[in-house]
Formats: sequence, structure tokens, C-alpha cells
Amino acid sequence: MAWVLKMDEVIESGLVHDFDASLSGIGQELGAGAYSMSDVLALPIFKQEDSSLPLDGETKHPPFQYVMCAATSPAVKLHDETLTYLNQGQSYEIRMLDNRKMGDMPEISGKLVKSIIRVVFHDRRLQYTEHQQLEGWKWNRPGDRLLDLDIPMSVGIIDTRTNPSQLNAVEFLWDPAKRTSAFIQVHCISTEFTPRKHGGEKGVPFRIQVDTFKQNENGEYTDHLHSASCQIKVFKPKGADRKQKTDREKMEKRTAHEKEKYQPSYDTTILTECSPWPDTPTAYVNNSPSPAPTFTSSQPSTCSVPDSNSSSPNHQGDGASQASSEQIQPSATTQETQQWLLKNRFSSYTRLFSNFSGADLLKLTKEDLVQICGAADGIRLYNSLKSRSVRPRLTIYVCQEQPRSTALRGQPPAAGGGGENGSGTPYVYHAIYLEEMVASEVARKLALVFDLPFHRISQVYRQGPTGIHVLVSDQMVQNFQDESCFLFSTVKAENNDGIHIILK
Repeated sequence: MAWVLKMDEVIESGLVHDFDASLSGIGQELGAGAYSMSDVLALPIFKQEDSSLPLDGETKHPPFQYVMCAATSPAVKLHDETLTYLNQGQSYEIRMLDNRKMGDMPEISGKLVKSIIRVVFHDRRLQYTEHQQLEGWKWNRPGDRLLDLDIPMSVGIIDTRTNPSQLNAVEFLWDPAKRTSAFIQVHCISTEFTPRKHGGEKGVPFRIQVDTFKQNENGEYTDHLHSASCQIKVFKPKGADRKQKTDREKMEKRTAHEKEKYQPSYDTTILTECSPWPDTPTAYVNNSPSPAPTFTSSQPSTCSVPDSNSSSPNHQGDGASQASSEQIQPSATTQETQQWLLKNRFSSYTRLFSNFSGADLLKLTKEDLVQICGAADGIRLYNSLKSRSVRPRLTIYVCQEQPRSTALRGQPPAAGGGGENGSGTPYVYHAIYLEEMVASEVARKLALVFDLPFHRISQVYRQGPTGIHVLVSDQMVQNFQDESCFLFSTVKAENNDGIHIILK
């Protein structure tokens, strides 16, 4: 028995010696001080097992969190992104939460930050053609915006701004230390961007994205802080509720094993972190209008999307009448008042002012409008009601030459003389007001005033010395003298069914 105990001690001591030797070998391979816990945590296996464990110096939570008060769909698989259904035009709250730890980002403590909320396309294919898609939507829905802020319901937002050329974005300032909620309204529906082929097409998904910036050294909000987004689909009013109910009923019919493959439905939607939107905030605020298209016969598409002066197919008249049409008149009927509100981007208030005539609207004071529409839209509506016409950059007077006219042919009458043609009838001139000093603007205004088919105008010429025809270019228009007088005639183009305009 003693011999057996002795053998156990020998075996145990041998195992201890072998274990010590193996440890000493590890120390020799790694070297003194090479073994540390941070190196072990950095190994890939630990990263995959728990990527939420923060390393030294890392921030576990993003600086901000945005929560939209709308339920997620229960019919989304576990590893897919959440999907939220919204009703068109309904106000949804986005809570802007300060998620910083103590001492994080002290440079923004006590200061305002700027956030830009956008509704954009989720599909990459539509992202590439976003400009064309939005222009087509604008043509079908004149005066409307894809995204609006519900100012009266929002809390804590300051200096709200919208850009007329960015119908899908709104921006505002807010204080992270205070309660802030932005109520948004999405006016486009998912099926508006689906090709109509057989009916009942599946709507395209959108994204709601929030980008937040802080001030730089120059006081401009251009330093990016945080971005987050979520996937949505927008339905006609009450459509989102029906779709949510349908998805819930489908999930109830599935087996318990199948339900495990799907995410539960949550009452709110948390926007997940993403890359910032490519457009810089400076480009959004100071977005200059795109250059006017060059007027050539090879680009008939330049008139496919009319501007504010030609949005109505039946709108005719000279530049003066166009300028005056921007002002609402006291004699305007309720229907005309509604049209004016739509044209001036107050579509969200058409129902509110449905029984207002022009006189009723003009009687409202600035304080009344701010109380009714909120600070931002109330001041904008007041300024629109009281604003003066924008002074044109160039004014020219034009008269269409009659084919039978022979007297004074090829030259305008003396200034102030009125002028007469061969039959004694005085020439009647129309004032053309140019906001853009380009040749295409001349052609468009001539077509509008004299009821000419704009798409058939091939070229505009000016009759020069010895009767030569000089092509009217942008540079020539920029050198026109203000209040110049022109006679013009039209001739048929040689190679197509278009027409040429000749200024004399």
C-alpha cells in the first residue's frame, strides 16, 4: 500500500513538472510582457462572440439616438432590416435623444446642433435616377413637398428651413440638453414610383434618414456628428394600418417554429446608424439653381417640366400679368385662393383655409398666421401675401410682324412714336420680362405671350447688317439693352416641321 502511494506521488510530481515546463515554453515564445488581456480580447473569436464589448477608449453608444413613434412590421425576418408602414400626410414623431456619456463631446455641451431629415429611395436603382424621379413627381403634384415638418406639434426645434429645390428634405436646429421631437409628414406614396403595368404593383421602399452636424470654426454647421436611418413604406391614408393588420394576421397563422424566424413587432422604430448622406449641408442650404438648358432644337425635353410661370397649361399673358398673378387679390374666390396656396407651397393648409376668400386671407395679421400655421410657415405665408413682384433682370418690347405689313418692315418704329404699319394700324407691343438672361428664356416667353408652340421653335435669330441672320446666344441676350424694341416674324424650318423666330 505504501508502494502504491509512493508511485502516485512520483506521477503527480512528474505531471506538475511537465505542466511547468509547458508554461515556461509559452513564456519563451511570446517573450516577457507580450501576453496581455487586451491582445486576447482583440482576437477575432472574441470579436465575433461579443462585438458589443467596448475596448478602452471606445464609445459604446452613438452620441444621439432617433426614435420614430411608429410600429415596425411583424413580417420581417430576423436578420433583415426593420420595415415601418406610414400613412400619407399623417404626422409621425421622431424623438431626438442625447445618448452621450458623461464627458463625451464637451464641445457641443450647451450649444445647438443642426439635423437634416430626408426621405430618400431605398433601392439603389432609384437612387441613381433620383433627380428624374423627383422632377416627375413634382410635375404631377405641383406645389406639394415630399416631406414636411408639422411645426405646431413639434417640440424644441428652432430655425426650421426648407429649400424649394429640395422637396424631400427639411432642416432645423435643436438643443441636445432639452426635450426635442420633430413631427414629420411624408406626402409621397410608395406606388407613385412603381411602373404601372398590370395593376396592384408592389410599392417601392423609402428611407427616413437623419444627419446631425455641429458648428465649425466659422460658425457653419458642417462638421458631421451622427447619421441614422430606417426603412419605410408609405400608403394612402389608413393603408398603413390595414397593411400592419394583414401582416399580423399572416404571422398568427404560422407555426411556432416559423415564427422564430421573424422579428417581433415593436411599438417604435429605432433608426440605425448609417453613413452620412452624400450632399454636404452647405450644398443643401446654399443650393444654387441648376444652369438653364441651352436652347437648341435637339433638346425638346427642356420644356417637359415647366417652371412657376408656366405651371398652368392655360396660363397666358405677358410678363406683367405673370408677375401680378403671384399676388393674391382681395377679389379672389375661395377656389382661386386654394390654387394660390398650392402654387406657393402651402398645400398642407388648403383644408384649413378651404372657406377663405382672398379678402379673408389678406385680413389676417402676422400674429394670426403665426398662431394658426406656426412660426416658420406663418411668417412665410405673411411674407408671400405682402411681398412685391421680383424685378426682372431685363425688359424688352416685342411686336409680331404681320405677313402683309410692308411699311417699316425690318426695323422698329421710333421710340415713343408708337409706329404704324402700311394700313395705318399701330403696332401693338408686348412687354417681355426676363428673369434669366439666356436664349431659351427669350424663346419660352415669346411662345407664352404670342401663343406659339414652344416645342416647335428650332432657333431664334436676330436680323443683322445687310439682312444676315445671327443666332441669338446667351451672350447676345446678356448684351441686350434694357427696354429694347423688336419686331419678329416666324419662318418654317428647312429640315423639319419646326419654326424659326427672327428678331428685327
